[in-house]
Amino acid sequence: MAFHAHGTSDPAGTPTRILLIGIAGFVAFVVLLAVLEQVGVPHRVIGFLFVFFTLAVYAGIGILSRTTQADVYFVAGRRVPALFNGMATAANWLSAAPFLGLAGTLYVLGYDGLAFVIGWSGGFVLLGVLIVPYLRRFGAYTVPDFLAARFGGHAARFLGVVVLLSCSLAFLAAQLTATGLVASRFLGIGFETAVFIGLAGILLCAVLGGMRAVTWTQVAQYVVLITAYLTPVVILSVQRYGVPVPQLLYGQALQEIAGLEKQFAASGETLTPYLQPFTSYSPLEFFGLILCLTVGTASLPHLLMRYLTTPGVRETRRSVGWSLVFVVLLLFTAPAYAAFAKLEVYQAVIGTAVDSLPDWIYAYGNLGLVKICGADATAVEAIKAACASSGTTDGLLRLGDVSIDRDVIVIATPEIAGLPYVIAGLVAAGALAATLSSADGLLLAISGALSHDLYYKMARPRASASQRLFAARILLILVAIGAAWLAATKPADILSMTAWSFSLAAAGNFPALVLGIWWKRCTSAGAVAGIVAGFGLTLFYVLMTRYGDMEPWFGVPNISAALFGLPAGFVVTVAVSLMTRRPSRAVQRLLDAVRKPGAPLTEGGDPRRTAG
Repeated sequence: MAFHAHGTSDPAGTPTRILLIGIAGFVAFVVLLAVLEQVGVPHRVIGFLFVFFTLAVYAGIGILSRTTQADVYFVAGRRVPALFNGMATAANWLSAAPFLGLAGTLYVLGYDGLAFVIGWSGGFVLLGVLIVPYLRRFGAYTVPDFLAARFGGHAARFLGVVVLLSCSLAFLAAQLTATGLVASRFLGIGFETAVFIGLAGILLCAVLGGMRAVTWTQVAQYVVLITAYLTPVVILSVQRYGVPVPQLLYGQALQEIAGLEKQFAASGETLTPYLQPFTSYSPLEFFGLILCLTVGTASLPHLLMRYLTTPGVRETRRSVGWSLVFVVLLLFTAPAYAAFAKLEVYQAVIGTAVDSLPDWIYAYGNLGLVKICGADATAVEAIKAACASSGTTDGLLRLGDVSIDRDVIVIATPEIAGLPYVIAGLVAAGALAATLSSADGLLLAISGALSHDLYYKMARPRASASQRLFAARILLILVAIGAAWLAATKPADILSMTAWSFSLAAAGNFPALVLGIWWKRCTSAGAVAGIVAGFGLTLFYVLMTRYGDMEPWFGVPNISAALFGLPAGFVVTVAVSLMTRRPSRAVQRLLDAVRKPGAPLTEGGDPRRTAG
């Protein structure tokens, strides 16, 4: 089954061959590094090899998949099979937040962190039922394409671009932050420098080949990231319980954690039981976060764009099913990862003498990611001084003395557990795969919106394909540099930045998309007013609670900001629609056609090029 784009064969060969070659090469590379570790090659050299080999492979795919065709650049020629699109979508979505932030959040929050697992899983069901088959039937290149056709004029298209830019930039900054964390740890360089090194690999892939290059890169990246994520936790499961299925065995680890916490409490430690619900989030915050993440997943522009690359509507539905399978494999492993990491820290660090702390403490402490007694764990003397001033007189670490940044739990767990360093390098490669795959998709979504929707559809409708691609590439580079600068300032932790993007997408896109598809009475004025109200309120809440002095309303954190913007968007859209003239018969016929099976109705949202 060769991959073609309007007669142009994929230069890298068939998808199956690409996948098999990629898996074989990756396995051989990991085995080689394991051998090098055994013969005494320094850990820093192994870290360099992992990072640079990872970036070089992805950049190479971009060079091999370069294209000059607009439809290949924006939607991969619409020839991506459902299975491979499911893998690419999973890699696109399994960003820094699920890969790095989820297990770290479960490590810190315990039960309350399950809100992320539930919300993200449910979102794929929602988008598969309500949205993506109908966007694919319409034949759009981007979400603003559909909004413009459904609601007419440039207002809805422009607002769709604004929503896309806002939520995608927040998401992209989170990915580049994660890239900086991983690269700085394994290359021993500054965080800001590491961010821009990761950016170089992203740009080489996305600029040259567009969606086609990103698709096949993401297929390879999914293999890397899921292998990297499963390997350490499977090893720990075998070491502790003799069974390589951590998703079923981590309940025993939770029982051991509960037993250790009873011992800590008996010795006078103050702690919050790991398994106790609603200790960090109230029920309102917990279920509100689930709602925001579910709706946000179904509304993310860069995720919706991936489903526009399949040959037809039927393949789009199948692609959603495969995406859910591949995503859930990681989501259901994250609680096990967090539990095993927690148990390792409880057993290997708590109660340890300050003089005999493991080396990983100082490796991450020098990056400001591990604190002992409130101070960065940079050296034994610094730790002793901090602990003495905090009242630790016996030289043994208590539970409250140790603080590990939640964003490094995943990459630190192999070192915490004493696994070979090559496993830590493998996890780092997986983290880079997760962050780079998502960053590629985000950059394409942003540059596609700017070049296709603003430049081509609004500013220069007579622009040639080569002019559009040139504009897309220039804009992609500029946006990437701006996002890297934003990430270098570290505006928030990875999970918070990602959650903001979900809330912004939910409030800005979901009411207009769902009502635009399923309610014929929804008018252009109603959709525009609803986007302004819902998105505007959500953005205001995020900015004012993060950077202003505003207190959260009803205690709702800004990661759940759509809890206010989402209902506002629906209410305003419905109210204004009922007060304005019904949509034209042409629009209603379009909706009837979109809901019926068949070939895509347009190409790139342009009715002058019907596809069936």
